[in-house]
Amino acid sequence: RELLPPWLVIAAGLTGIVLLCVSTKDVPTTPLWSKYGIVLDAGPSHTTLLIYQWTAGKVNNTGVIREWSSCTVQGPGVSNYSNSPQEVGKSLEPCLHWAQREIPAEQHSQTPLYLGGTASMRQLNLTNPILSDALLAALTVALKSTPFDFQGAQILSSLDEEAFKWVAVNYVLENFIKYDWRGHLVPSRKEMAGVLSLERTSAQLTSQMEEENEAPKEEVRLQLYGQTHKVHTCQCPCHGTEQLRSRLLSMLIQ
Repeated sequence: RELLPPWLVIAAGLTGIVLLCVSTKDVPTTPLWSKYGIVLDAGPSHTTLLIYQWTAGKVNNTGVIREWSSCTVQGPGVSNYSNSPQEVGKSLEPCLHWAQREIPAEQHSQTPLYLGGTASMRQLNLTNPILSDALLAALTVALKSTPFDFQGAQILSSLDEEAFKWVAVNYVLENFIKYDWRGHLVPSRKEMAGVLSLERTSAQLTSQMEEENEAPKEEVRLQLYGQTHKVHTCQCPCHGTEQLRSRLLSMLIQ
């Protein structure tokens, strides 16, 4: 018989040592099963369907999620269907069918489905609320026909949208929770990052308010991983990308 390669023997020995060092209480007695959620991000130029996944376990009543997959809806943003709302549902069908294939069939009825409209939908709601309401109604009909657990289609306020961006950035930076050297999720001791969001005509700076007396009325309170975060957005009109480009051209001309 041929002898095993030395590297294989060493690897097997090290694996055995690691397994012996792992405490039995660190090994879950029941398997953690996955849950899914779907978010339709209805932006000005296009809509993106995002699938998120998380385990049944939570950390201080908040789930630990990861982006599972995404699908870009072909065509313009949903606000462009204001004059033909019956067509908006058809534009979402390819990505909704794709999501049904991505998520196990037994999980469809338990998978929450949300749609959030952003800047262009807010603008449409200001200029023509009747068309905006008709469009949201058509989206609701289309999304209710899916096998998923439809939770609503709404227009996000600018404060909520910026607060969600703040959460996303700090979550990716592991400022809420992080994995320690044992692979356990523990609270992070890092400071929260501020988020500067540049749009065409304005900019928004979102940060966490530390002092109670500094907290303005237009704050968003978030309960995440057992802690309360007060988030405030400072609006900076006339500081968007279009204005920056105009100022740069003016300087170059001068």
